[in-house]
Amino acid sequence: MLKAIFFDIDDTLYDSTTLARMARLNSIRAMIDAGLEERNEDKLYSLLQKIIKKFGSNYPKHYDELLKELGIPWNPKIVAAGVVAYEHTKFGYLKPFPGVVPTLIKLKQRYRLGVISNGLAVKQWEKLINLSLHHFFDVVVTSEEVGYEKPATEIFEAAMQKLGVAGEECVMVGDRLDTDVLGGKLAGMRTVWLRRGKYSRAEPKSEDEKPDAVIYEIVELPEALVKLSPQ
Repeated sequence: MLKAIFFDIDDTLYDSTTLARMARLNSIRAMIDAGLEERNEDKLYSLLQKIIKKFGSNYPKHYDELLKELGIPWNPKIVAAGVVAYEHTKFGYLKPFPGVVPTLIKLKQRYRLGVISNGLAVKQWEKLINLSLHHFFDVVVTSEEVGYEKPATEIFEAAMQKLGVAGEECVMVGDRLDTDVLGGKLAGMRTVWLRRGKYSRAEPKSEDEKPDAVIYEIVELPEALVKLSPQ
């Protein structure tokens, strides 16, 4: 009997890919408006992407590094313009995917719900609170708190332990085969792949990356769960 459904956050509950792209692009435009001498948006975006990949998305000084890479002296006005534009754009795009709220309402009547997410605890909670989804979840487990990132089984086991459920009683829902599906299956869960976003063209690299069900919209989840429930 299924008792708990766990979710990823990014590109599962909301469109994080579009949010990041638009926020970064608008931050570049704001920096240009603030006096940045380099005005080629494509060049600046590409360079910013490389900096983010190098330092990680949680690094607090991406725009400082951008000026450094361009050989431009540090300018607090230009850096601040980028930061403010990013934050304003982020909150404009931080909306749940269509169907997420009614689906969670429906699932909440039958299952316990949780989140398993890689990232900093405060940042993941900020997302859930800004999305107005935090009250749906009985537990939120992050890699920062556990000390392990998906697909490590430890983070999934920590979430199950908090709810007092076993792997066969759980389903993991996420957009990535190599983290959500792989980790969930290794922890003994059933898995549902939400095949949308930047990882939608991925293919399983092993048996453990093959999901038990594939959906394309979150509203398809309740029906998929019925099919996954033990008879």
